Amino acid sequence: MDLASSIGNVISEIRVQWQPKQIFISALIAIVICCLGPTAALAAPAQATFAGGCFWCMEHPFDELPGVTDTTSGYMGGTVEFPSYRQVSSGSTGHAEVVKVDYDTDLVSYETLLDTFWRNVDPLDGQGQFCDKGSQYRSIVFYHDDSQRQLAEDSKQAIDGLFEQPIATEILSAAAFYPAEDYHQNYYQTHPARYRLYRYGCGRDQRLAELWGPQSE
Repeated sequence: MDLASSIGNVISEIRVQWQPKQIFISALIAIVICCLGPTAALAAPAQATFAGGCFWCMEHPFDELPGVTDTTSGYMGGTVEFPSYRQVSSGSTGHAEVVKVDYDTDLVSYETLLDTFWRNVDPLDGQGQFCDKGSQYRSIVFYHDDSQRQLAEDSKQAIDGLFEQPIATEILSAAAFYPAEDYHQNYYQTHPARYRLYRYGCGRDQRLAELWGPQSE
């Protein structure tokens, strides 16, 4: 028997020995999916999207919430596909700077995310947020389903009674999300000194304290 034939026989024996194990593993996976259901077995984190001015400043408060699994800075609401930061900053794309929040609904509710959003924006400013002015910095709750829409509208109505001025924050259906460039992600962690300097210089914390009290961010 030549070498090639010997190798072929060995491989055939291995396949025969492995086949029952493959059948057992496949059956075990099927049982798990059957018991848990396809949704549970393939469950993905829920998503929420908020525009609150500079996205650098919106990642931090959501990252601190137990149950939030990820935050991503990006762009939403405009007409230009795959926009760059420079394009969005020009105010010509229709996009707003947003933060996409992935979260575990078993650990944190959408109502908690909404509360965190409101207390980190100026809902009375229809021209932008804090020192950043322009449509790219407008405040928006982008809802992903009817439940989020209803909760967002209810929360907006609730805070409307706290102020004499009308609430300028929009509630819109989520559209295509475009992640921002890598250097914008987790900016408060990668450039903490620059982040704090920008945040202070923009008057963000001062204004939030006027609106919501000193507990904000």
